[in-house]
Amino acid sequence: MGQNFLHEKSVIEKIVLAIDPRPGDRIVEIGPGQGALTLPLLDRHGALTAIEFDRDLLQPLAAAAQSHGELTLLNANVLDVDFSALAGDGVPGGRLRLVGNLPYNLSSPILFHALDHAASIRDMHFMLQKEVVERMAAGPGSKVYGRLSVMLQAYCRVTPLFKVPPGAFRPAPKVDSAVVRLQPLPPAEVAVADRARFAHVVRAAFGQRRKTLRNALSGVVDAAAIEAAGLRPDARAEQLSVAEFAALADTAAAGTD
Repeated sequence: MGQNFLHEKSVIEKIVLAIDPRPGDRIVEIGPGQGALTLPLLDRHGALTAIEFDRDLLQPLAAAAQSHGELTLLNANVLDVDFSALAGDGVPGGRLRLVGNLPYNLSSPILFHALDHAASIRDMHFMLQKEVVERMAAGPGSKVYGRLSVMLQAYCRVTPLFKVPPGAFRPAPKVDSAVVRLQPLPPAEVAVADRARFAHVVRAAFGQRRKTLRNALSGVVDAAAIEAAGLRPDARAEQLSVAEFAALADTAAAGTD
């Protein structure tokens, strides 16, 4: 299925160390593949749930895990998995810890899916294409600052951890990778009042990022509302902070009431 399997032991050890599993943690791995990370996590923690789409990998992984710990395998598309329900099956009040080497062509949809269940997630440790991690952590004014940056940082603390070279995989991909930690913010620290409106404004603003806010948000937020949010209509999306996007979305919502 075009997958690149992690094999470098030193990288795997760094990932497990970064996750730092503790007793009582409910760990869920996305895309365990051949178990490069699964088995060391089982050795360290004793139990985890893994979501794997490729049926051909299930039986070999289940057999390999028998001597390492208790592995619960879910054969599913991760985008169809209800993380909130999965967390509810564990210890009352407990939250999931997501880990995984994400398919690079599906990384953004998976990240946005996880955001929808952020209240049920304690943290996430993902391996992604390095350029994607750079976009996730970028600040205003950066050339790679965009929709992904704003949407993730509005709800999570994003911390790039370390880079991973192509040689750590078989077959080796043509790009560098990186491991990132995402920690959902406490509700009191999330400045977004209307999630749907916020997402709509951010998507529209970056949909034509070379245009000014006045033009990019035409039909979504008028110039008067942009100014009411304390922003210049001739500014561009990449110049706005997450807090400014939140203020802009609030002003837009007020204008529709």
